Amino acid sequence: MDVWSWICELPNSVEWTESDSPPMKFELASEKKENSTRSIHLKAERTSGSDSEAAVTFTVCLQGFHPHNAHKPLWVSEKCHLSSEKPFLPLLLQLLQEIISHSPTAHDSTCPRSQLQKLNPEPIAWIMDSHTPESLSTFFNLVFTMRLFWLCACHAPPEAGSLYFHYLLAPSLQTASSKLASSVLRTFFITVGVDTELCFMRTLGYIITKLHMIKELSVGLGLKTIFPSPRFSYANETHGLWILKGYAPVMTMKLARSNNVKKSQFSGIDAKESILRYSLAHHQLEAHVQLEYTVGFFDAFIQVRARVDNIRLHVARLGFTQNDDVDDFVEEKHFPSRVRVWVGPEIGATYCAGLSLGRSTENKESEVETKRVVEGNLEKSQGSNVKALAKSSRRTRSRSWRMDQDAEGNAAIFDVVLHDNTTGQEMGSWRPISETGGDPGHGLRGRYARANRAFNKSGSVVIAGDEYGEEVGWRLCKEMEGSVMKWRIGGEFWVSYLPNQAKGSSFETRYMEWCDEVDLPLIHGKTT
Repeated sequence: MDVWSWICELPNSVEWTESDSPPMKFELASEKKENSTRSIHLKAERTSGSDSEAAVTFTVCLQGFHPHNAHKPLWVSEKCHLSSEKPFLPLLLQLLQEIISHSPTAHDSTCPRSQLQKLNPEPIAWIMDSHTPESLSTFFNLVFTMRLFWLCACHAPPEAGSLYFHYLLAPSLQTASSKLASSVLRTFFITVGVDTELCFMRTLGYIITKLHMIKELSVGLGLKTIFPSPRFSYANETHGLWILKGYAPVMTMKLARSNNVKKSQFSGIDAKESILRYSLAHHQLEAHVQLEYTVGFFDAFIQVRARVDNIRLHVARLGFTQNDDVDDFVEEKHFPSRVRVWVGPEIGATYCAGLSLGRSTENKESEVETKRVVEGNLEKSQGSNVKALAKSSRRTRSRSWRMDQDAEGNAAIFDVVLHDNTTGQEMGSWRPISETGGDPGHGLRGRYARANRAFNKSGSVVIAGDEYGEEVGWRLCKEMEGSVMKWRIGGEFWVSYLPNQAKGSSFETRYMEWCDEVDLPLIHGKTT
């Protein structure tokens, strides 16, 4: 589906010279059913603007679906004036704005959609100018497919929704999850700001979740297209920081450990358990890794240092509002259980040596306090009565998160692992009951309300530089001065679930990995 190329060719079409010419039609998806054909198509109709200039209006229409009226469009665009410098900029802006306004709310969101301002057209116009037609086409097709979701899933016959999920959504996600569209998405997120980014990615995460649920339930769709789990992440360098962001619907993350042996997590269970699992399916991991770096110039070498500024892990619960059917399970959610971040030069780089780590392997000490008390009673008698009492106490300090550093080649690794502070068990590698027995994470029940909880009230985790502040360093050849190097940054992220307030023993751990590149400018005055 290459909608954008078709749209861009419309003004040059010889069949479109008159304003009263019939609408042009682009078939988005179709299937033959018995003796009829069902289709979803996009129409472009040439009209006249207020000053009689040529304009075009787009509509999304259905055909062959009963009892839907084929003459009633599902969606109508605003007019796009063909004489303007960027005639289809208003179309892209409208699609993006409507995606943001229809985005699902996170239960604990502090930024309602109503508070978001309209998108500024200038950054979007710059994106259209600065990217290749191929990458821009992939981005537009993804945006258009996302906008179609609410139309086909909520305002169309069920058969139209089936056609959308089968022939439109899965192929579009497969293409968009590749590196082809990542550069446009990265530029889009940086230019529009983090609030719009969250709305966009939560909408996309919600759509991907629905697709995976339908594939698992196998509700007669026969989805044959199996696309890899979308890996939507990006990294950039700004103001002396390397930043890596990633978004992953929990259902798309690789299952590492689980005690659910059923083929489908929604089949063969009672209604209450089904509602719980439905709620858990609508979780999305939102990871933000922020490393601070500095560059020092010396007579014989260049020194690069990096330290953790912020690692923020949030599991958003999408699509629900308060007082809904699953509100009883608002405290039941996946939680981050481990993060492993690495940063360093490109693989095979020979200009870098002497990686130095800043955190020693912890050799934990325990503090022992011994107290002796002697009590005596001397009486005027032939014998004396003396009593002795000895007391001892042991004081230990336990932490829910253990932080380590490691190295692999020239890459420095920052490792943060969650432990059950009652049993000492590492949660990311805990084995299900069927293998080891015992209660999973006994010390993590009631994990969002206790005074010594390992998470904040919303279930998020923040690892800041004041707690994980030891820096690492590399020494580079002096000859590299004046260049801009590519530095790789990536991470492995684990989320787990075990009951918090609910009864039961369900347990699972899921895993996702992201990797990207950032700039390292070795230029005097650029960094200090």
